[in-house]
Amino acid sequence: MAGRTSRRMGYEGVVLAAPATTPYQRFSKETAHWWIARALRQSLQSAGLSPRDVDGFSVSSFTLFPDTAVGLTQHLGLTPRWLDHIPMGGASGVVALRRAARAVQAGDADIVACVAGDTNHVDSFRRMLSSFSRFAQDASYPYGAGGPNACFALLTDHYMSAYGATREDFGRICVAQRDNALKNPHAVMKKPLTMDQYLAARMISDPIALFDCVMPVSGAEAFLVMREEDARAAGLPYAHIRGSIERHNAFPEDPIQMRGGWAMDIDELYAMADAKPDDIDLLQTYDDYPVISMMQFEDLGFCGKGEGPAFVRERDLTIAGDFPHNTSGGQLSAGQAGAAGGFIGLVEAIRQVTGAAGPTQVEGATTAMVSGFGMINYDRGVCSSAAIISGAGT
Repeated sequence: MAGRTSRRMGYEGVVLAAPATTPYQRFSKETAHWWIARALRQSLQSAGLSPRDVDGFSVSSFTLFPDTAVGLTQHLGLTPRWLDHIPMGGASGVVALRRAARAVQAGDADIVACVAGDTNHVDSFRRMLSSFSRFAQDASYPYGAGGPNACFALLTDHYMSAYGATREDFGRICVAQRDNALKNPHAVMKKPLTMDQYLAARMISDPIALFDCVMPVSGAEAFLVMREEDARAAGLPYAHIRGSIERHNAFPEDPIQMRGGWAMDIDELYAMADAKPDDIDLLQTYDDYPVISMMQFEDLGFCGKGEGPAFVRERDLTIAGDFPHNTSGGQLSAGQAGAAGGFIGLVEAIRQVTGAAGPTQVEGATTAMVSGFGMINYDRGVCSSAAIISGAGT
């Protein structure tokens, strides 16, 4: 049995619907519970459902303590027969999708509400970082590296040295996403960003400067997973799940992370979806720092390893461009609402392939890829995930 890997089943008959976003705020006095409740209510109302219709519940959050998803059921008046709590940060959206879809397929739940959200008090980010993981408590926070900036500076510097990437290459990602965010009414960044402004920004942790870093905010994202026949009967726009993957602690032998778990499973993802890179109309990558998006361009098969810099030089990453990327502005310009950062790309992708993205809509978009990345320790992120989804007509 050693080394044997079972072939993944498809997701036929299960769909995604009712995407919801609570407008982000830089700071909030409210709890994570409050933000999650708002997103859940918005999603259910858009689907014409009530809390009693939900018999599955999946939650991702960093600031729920001392509660977990269990405590939330009482706070929100839910009585689910299937429950999940996913502490995987930026990978959590696709992981929630995968698990909820299997629950619906197995008959363990009929409608699963997947929600992620966090609050951002004035000091909550520092307090979260101090106890983020045992790695953080023992190996970084006590020495002054109280957060991901130094970790991603290490990854960025190594990537630049290995592949010849420049700050301008990373700037192309950030500037394009700001252009996209200006079309998104929910984005917290409201001013245009030029390449000159990007390059002149103050250094945070060399070579990472101000516009390479996400802005922590308060907010929440949500979507529903249900049977296709139920979505159709309710008249809901919905998206098909063409395929999905997740991987944890990939390539542990690498001295520093230059590839994620996507590289181990991407061929299987395309095979499940009966697709190839050229079939993807838009890509939503997890983007807490631009180097991670660059890594995903490569590991998801859009270019070879080390070719990310040349790839972004030759592409237009805006909504109207030839390679629409993070069309809501992503976390770099829309904001990072804690664990909801693992949902923002998926919620936007559901809107895109159902033609409901409004001002950020990519013309003719029917198929989207979403990738997630989470739980950074010192020299790598441990969790990765990806999915391909399509509108109901494809």
